Amino acid sequence: MRIAHIVCTYPPYYGGMGNAVFETVRELSTRGHDVQVFTPAYYDSSEIKKADAPSEIIHTRDLEQQIETVRRIAPEFEYGNAARMGQILRELDDFDVVHLHYPFFGTANLVRRWKKRHPHRPLVITYHMDTRAPDWRSLVFKLYAKFWMPRVLRSADMLIASSFDFIENSDAGKLLGELSQKWVELPFGVDTKRFAPREKPVELFRDLNLDPDMETLLFVGGMDRAHYFKGIPVLLEALYKLKEGNNFEPQVLLVGDGDLRAQYESRAAVYGLRNVRFAGHIDDEALPSVYNMADLFVLPSINRGEAFGLVILEAMASGVPAIASDLPGVRSIAEYAGNMVSPGDSHQLAEAMYGFFGSSQREQNLWKQSVRTVAEDKFAWNKIIDQLEILYSQLARRV
Repeated sequence: MRIAHIVCTYPPYYGGMGNAVFETVRELSTRGHDVQVFTPAYYDSSEIKKADAPSEIIHTRDLEQQIETVRRIAPEFEYGNAARMGQILRELDDFDVVHLHYPFFGTANLVRRWKKRHPHRPLVITYHMDTRAPDWRSLVFKLYAKFWMPRVLRSADMLIASSFDFIENSDAGKLLGELSQKWVELPFGVDTKRFAPREKPVELFRDLNLDPDMETLLFVGGMDRAHYFKGIPVLLEALYKLKEGNNFEPQVLLVGDGDLRAQYESRAAVYGLRNVRFAGHIDDEALPSVYNMADLFVLPSINRGEAFGLVILEAMASGVPAIASDLPGVRSIAEYAGNMVSPGDSHQLAEAMYGFFGSSQREQNLWKQSVRTVAEDKFAWNKIIDQLEILYSQLARRV
């Protein structure tokens, strides 16, 4: 099949939505499908964004002897992760299935318009997350969710939810009953070959000035304003409470980068957290080894901006238990991963971390074995894409 995926962010930009699409496209490509990704022209860090940049850049990358094609289109305008790619209206006519990943402000409504003109072309929409912001953008997001989001979702022939638990509690919840015949539940997956339990990477510990014999806590996530909801201030406050209240200070590795990183580093310094390391961006090739450094993973997200938590799956596949916030969608995988705490509650988070590191080595090993087994049985990408292929085929015959 010829399949188009439309998404607002994509590697090398680090974010759960783009990474989920990346893995989906890679698996589909290895099965012989002709897949193209349409995304705004976010440039690699080695490139300089110039005013006279070409309107379109085509990147190809060899993935396990398959070719993945990404069409990075210079948008007519962009703000943060919103972008209007008007050219998309001329690009989609020849595909068997068009798959939009929502939210994509600026372009989602263009896809809706395209569908109105081509009612017999199958349109799939995956609803990844609600949009949240701590500033004036919050009002814009609420208005969009009220007036435009329902129109966009109603245009789809099929709607995919990573979990119905999330959708029921999301801005799209009111459409779950209205469009019940369109909704299907399909979680995101994890590459269980790439992310797997291995020996601790001692050299990597040394490179990051960490001790391979100390208890190690890991966080992986964006540190830009678009990912403010990841809850790093809550994590730092919990670590401070561990230090002051329990005289316990595990070493902590935070992987990720963005314009909020300097604020987080300053806060860690104010708290006197000596064992916290901000590693910045880690190359994809090194990321599986980073997970193998950890005894425990933590995702302390504060609101429904976090809808699933792919990084939890990467930790589980690596044999690393996790503590995550009890949020709709996130808890659908966190319940298998280890422990859940109330969003924004640094005291609960501190207690959960202390409880894990205070448990016996036997208990910790049992958790490590358990989370790996669940990742293989329930969330391996090849099993997820088996189901997606069936959904695509059923839809193509129906529309």
